[in-house]
Amino acid sequence: MAQSYFYKDVLPFSAMVAAECTNVILNILFKAATLKGLSNYVFNAYSFAVSTLVLLPAVFIFRRRTGLSRLKFPLLCRIFLLGVIGVVARICGYKGIEYSSPTLASAIGNLTPAFTFILAVIFRDCLR
Repeated sequence: MAQSYFYKDVLPFSAMVAAECTNVILNILFKAATLKGLSNYVFNAYSFAVSTLVLLPAVFIFRRRTGLSRLKFPLLCRIFLLGVIGVVARICGYKGIEYSSPTLASAIGNLTPAFTFILAVIFRDCLR
């Protein structure tokens, strides 16, 4: 019973807090690095490299028991499009931090779920 409570309630909350703390730390590190002269694109490359090295062992630790579906071209196109949108969003966000502060970026970042919900409500009939 206690283990079920942990996985259903405590673990998602802990993951959310860790993700927000990581986001704030990354914004502060970016502002400090750009004040020293590091390029926006180099910081993005370094952060993607570090995240790859941190998350790569998870593939070997948490193995799936079921097989994955086949990769087809439309799925690969969607994955590529999401990757491009993510990189462009990070570059634009970091460019905004150059002109303002990490505190403002973190505050605006907390509004992202609200904007997503509002857009989902507005466009809910378009995807049917």
